[in-house]
Amino acid sequence: MPNALVWFRNDLRLDDHPALQAALDAGCAPVCVYIHAPDEEGDWAPGAASDAWRHRSLIALDAQLRRRGSRLRCFAGPSLQTLRTLVAACDAEAVFWNRRYEPAIERRDAAIKQTLRGQGTRAESFDGALLFEPWRLRTKQGGPYKVFTPFWRAALADWRIPGVRDAPATLPEAVGGPDGLAVEALRLSAQPAWDAGFWTMWTPGEAGAREALEVFVDGALRGYREQRERPDRAGSSRLSPHLHFGEIAPWRVAAAIEAERNAGNAADADAYLRELGWREFAHALLHHFPESAGRNLDARFDRFDWARPDPSRLRAWQTGTTGVPIVDAGMRELWATGWMHNRVRMIVASYLCKHMRLHWLEGARWFWSTLVDADLANNTLGWQWVAGTGADAAPYFRVFNPVTQAQRCDPDGAYIARWVPELAALPTPLRFAPWTDPRQAAARAPGYPPQPIVDLARGRDEALAAYRRLR
Repeated sequence: MPNALVWFRNDLRLDDHPALQAALDAGCAPVCVYIHAPDEEGDWAPGAASDAWRHRSLIALDAQLRRRGSRLRCFAGPSLQTLRTLVAACDAEAVFWNRRYEPAIERRDAAIKQTLRGQGTRAESFDGALLFEPWRLRTKQGGPYKVFTPFWRAALADWRIPGVRDAPATLPEAVGGPDGLAVEALRLSAQPAWDAGFWTMWTPGEAGAREALEVFVDGALRGYREQRERPDRAGSSRLSPHLHFGEIAPWRVAAAIEAERNAGNAADADAYLRELGWREFAHALLHHFPESAGRNLDARFDRFDWARPDPSRLRAWQTGTTGVPIVDAGMRELWATGWMHNRVRMIVASYLCKHMRLHWLEGARWFWSTLVDADLANNTLGWQWVAGTGADAAPYFRVFNPVTQAQRCDPDGAYIARWVPELAALPTPLRFAPWTDPRQAAARAPGYPPQPIVDLARGRDEALAAYRRLR
C-alpha cells in the first residue's frame, strides 16, 4: 500500500477530517505528521497559552492514532523542507492537509503546494475548519461582506453543511520514514507549570471537545439566548478553544444544534448558530483584509489621538488591579483559566480602548498570549469591533459603563466575588463600584485599589473629545 502524508495543523481530530479521508480514499496508508514552525506565522506566532493547549491536544491526538494502529510523527520546521524530506523518506505519493486562513499561513501554504506539485508530488488541501470558506459568500457586486447581518443572511440562504463522519476504527500502518520527535521535545508545555489551573475546567483533545458539545447541548443550550450574557452562570458553550484547534468540526457542532432546533428549541439554537456565524464572518474579513490583523481597518483611526501607554496602568489592566471590579474579575479569570466570558471580553476591551484610550493592539497582543482560544480572525474582529475601528464595528462613541454593565450581567455580584475575592465581604451594590463608599470599602476590602486607575467619567469624556477631534 502506498503512503501519503497527512499534515495536521489546527485540525487535531480524526472525526470529520477531510485530509485524512482523502488519503484513505486514495488507497494510501496515512503518515500522520505535525510540524512545529511558529516562526512561519509572521507577527502572530502562537502565544504561551495556545502552546500549552496544543501540547496536550497533540498528546491526545497521538493516543487516538495509536489506538487505531497509527501514530503521530512530530517535527520542528521549516515546513516545506520537512515535507520534502518526508516525501522522499516515506516514499509518499501525496501530501494532504486541511486549510488554514491566517494571511501568513495562506501565503506559505500556497508556496508549499506549488513547490510540491512542481516536483511531481500530489498536493491537495481541503476545508476542515469552516462552514463557509472566506471566498464563498459575496455581495451582489462581487465583493466581500463588511457587515455581519447581510453576511449571515447570505449564509443562511446558502446553508448546506456536510454530514458528520466518524473516524475509522482502524488505520493502515505506514511503513518507513523517520519517527520524528516526542511531543515533549517541541517544548510547548508551560515551564514552570503556570497553567495548572487551566486543566480543572478544560480537557484538550477530540474527546474533550465531544464532551463539551454534549454538556452544552444537554444543558446551557436550553436558555442560551438569555443566559449567554451572564458570566455568573454556565450559560455559554465553551467550545471556542476546541473549534480553534480543530478538535471538533464546526459542521458537527452545527448538526447537533440543528437537531435541538428541530426538537423545538429554535430560539436558543438560532442564537447559537448566529455566534458560529460571527466566527465565519471573522475569517472572511481576515482573508479579504489581511492587513487588519495589525492595522485599523477603518483608516481614519490611524489619525486618532490614542494615549501613550503608561506601563504601570497597562500592567494594572493585565493583572486585574484597575480598581474597576468587573474589569478586574475578567482579567483574573483570563489569567487563571486561559479564557474569559465573551460579554466580559467586551467590557474589559472597552475599558482599555475608551477609558484608558489605548490602541486596541495593546489588548489584542495580551489576549493573544493568554487565551487558550486565541484565534487571529476572532481576536482581530473582536478588538476592532469594540474599538470602533473595524468592519460592522460598534461606534467609538459607544463607551461601555463597566458599572452598569456589571449590574446587568452579574446582578448578584457573584462573578465579581469569585474572581476578586477581596470584594466578597462587601454588600452586593458596593461590589460594582466600591469607591462610592470609601469608608466601608477600606474596612471590608482593604487590599483593593481605593479608586479606579482612570476615573470613569473623566475617561469617557476624554475619549469622546478625542473622537470629536478625529471627526
